[in-house]
Amino acid sequence: MATVWSGCSTSCGSFGQELPPRGSRSGRDSTRFRRRSGGRSRVDARHIQAPSPAMVTAGACVCRAAPCLLESEVSGKEDAEVAVWGVGGEPHGAAGHDGGKRRGLRRRPVRPLAVVEKGGVSVPPAIAAELDRKSEHGGLRLHFLEEKDEELLSRRLIKLSQSNKVRSATELFDSMRASGLQPSAHACNSLLACFVRRSSLADAMRMFEFMKGKGMATGHTYTLILKAVASNGGYASALEMFNEIEEDENSKKNVDVIVYNTMISVCGRAKDWMLVQRLWRRLKENSLSGTLLTYDLLVSIFVQCGQCELAIAAYQEMIQNGLDPSEDIMKAIIASCTKEGNWEFALSTFSRMLSAGMKPNTILFNSLINALGKAGQDELAFRMYHLLTSSGFKPDQYTWSALLSALYKSGRCWDVLELFQGIKAKHPTLLNDHLYNIALMSCERLGQWEHGLQLLWMMEKSGVKISVVSYNHVIGACEVASKPKVALEVYRRMISQRCSPDTFTYLSVIRACIWGSLWNEVEDILEEVAPDSSIYNAVIHGLCLRGKIGMANEVYAKMRSIGLVPDGKTRAFMLQHIATD
Repeated sequence: MATVWSGCSTSCGSFGQELPPRGSRSGRDSTRFRRRSGGRSRVDARHIQAPSPAMVTAGACVCRAAPCLLESEVSGKEDAEVAVWGVGGEPHGAAGHDGGKRRGLRRRPVRPLAVVEKGGVSVPPAIAAELDRKSEHGGLRLHFLEEKDEELLSRRLIKLSQSNKVRSATELFDSMRASGLQPSAHACNSLLACFVRRSSLADAMRMFEFMKGKGMATGHTYTLILKAVASNGGYASALEMFNEIEEDENSKKNVDVIVYNTMISVCGRAKDWMLVQRLWRRLKENSLSGTLLTYDLLVSIFVQCGQCELAIAAYQEMIQNGLDPSEDIMKAIIASCTKEGNWEFALSTFSRMLSAGMKPNTILFNSLINALGKAGQDELAFRMYHLLTSSGFKPDQYTWSALLSALYKSGRCWDVLELFQGIKAKHPTLLNDHLYNIALMSCERLGQWEHGLQLLWMMEKSGVKISVVSYNHVIGACEVASKPKVALEVYRRMISQRCSPDTFTYLSVIRACIWGSLWNEVEDILEEVAPDSSIYNAVIHGLCLRGKIGMANEVYAKMRSIGLVPDGKTRAFMLQHIATD
């Protein structure tokens, strides 16, 4: 029995089986209408004929306001009854009135139409299986579409999808299919994008399979579904689907550079640079040219993964293809080159950046100055500094640190001390422990122990934290200048400031004491220091060179007694003196 309700829609699952178009009925198979006295039309049940097997659909209900959606799908001759529900929920009489109590109509959800096997009519299994598939947006309804223009309906579907009205868009899509209307590829892609935004992966996959089956899938379709799969199942799942798409000859022709960009981005977020490199190679093997976005992704991913050579290769290929790199790409290339010490390529990229009218920032200038300084190109480093100031930027702590390091790397230690004094006079607030340590390193190399002590006193007075490295540089300056007593004073000052000495501290102060013939102090330091093979070896070497063989033998015996292993040079010294004795 078919029941005609007063609602304007029928309950049906998402992506239901397509129903025959309206124009398929003929002659007496169509439902006839006649006017009521009140101006409303009603169904004359006497003319309703038995349905054909292809027209019976499980789960679909007929809308009274739209009788042409399912116009002759009623089994039996006189069994169809019209039940119109009033506001109070009570059914009206068979004549269509409620005894004067009728106040209007309302929609009422209905259960699916039961299929009765009568005269060999049954539901095809394929249709039943399709209707049993549940959408993630349950309770969707089919609507009778008075409008039959596919282009107009597709535009409506696009607008609903772009507004994220996923339920309404899905109902319109299902209604179009039920009416035998075909949405456009653009409309289907819009609805697919809506499902992806709403994280409805099941609906997105069903839409993807529908478009693929209809031959409507485009590159944008594959991009959307790959993003959805990657978001839900990770980049490995997306890569597996992408490989299947590429293996399918029908799908492969729709894979464009945008799809590759999507996969490169997905693998790049996972920091899998090897897969990114493989995708880059497959892109070229398929005779596809990368876009600016492609190279943006490649350079960015390779730089983040520390693959400087691959980043430079992607950058050079982009230049060869006639694409103008963006400012971000150039900055990334320069940063990567300076990190790897490739200052020449970094400098050429910087020149190209200036020629394109781009304005570098202070960070970029500092990076170049630092790279040039490490390469011993101190003149180029200062030329870059002057370009920084002429561009309106002010040097910061990193700028001065890079310049001081450039001078020290080039062996210009006096210039380091002179520049440090200039920074102290003009920019005292920028002085930090790192700048002090570069100056102390120069003092150590020059043996300027007095200047080193002065800098150490300035650090204490200004409240700059003094590390063990700073004390070591001053003790090293005393060692170079053969000032063992001063080295001991700095060492004791270090202990009093609760700064724990390290191995380099002990080695430096012990060497200074040995060459200053402070033997008792050497023994005292050995009593204080924790057992360390490198320290004992250094003491034995110094004692042997100074001719203190007896003392060297005592230290060697103590070294072996506490389980320390002498190095080859120590054993050679001891064997040599045993042979001479």
